[in-house]
Amino acid sequence: MTDPISRDLDFFQNAISLRQQRQEVLATNIANADTPNYKARDFDFSQALLKAGGGSSSSSLPLARTSDRHLPGVAGAGAAVPLQYRQAVQPSLDGNTVDMDVERVQFADNTSRYQADLTLISQRLKSINAALAQ
Repeated sequence: MTDPISRDLDFFQNAISLRQQRQEVLATNIANADTPNYKARDFDFSQALLKAGGGSSSSSLPLARTSDRHLPGVAGAGAAVPLQYRQAVQPSLDGNTVDMDVERVQFADNTSRYQADLTLISQRLKSINAALAQ
């Protein structure tokens, strides 16, 4: 049985990890804006977060313990998120489907949501520390 604090922090850890992965995908799209026949990619964040929150332990690795006094732990194996091709808004003659306006908006939106997630987890940890200090 997991405690509510761990569940809450696991959710934020998954969200931040997925935001970081999405940022890399969007940055790759922007970097390949002039590459002929490059197809823009992305993934559905909400579906990926639901899948990550399913509690599947098959995507985690046990951490080595060098002492019996160490707490057992697991590290995420970086579960692969299924990437999808983005539909071209304006197809180009060279077959590239990257639309820089769409990519910039998605990149900025993902960045602001990443920052919001970091702020939320920071506030949550501060409230937990305050409760423990009482």
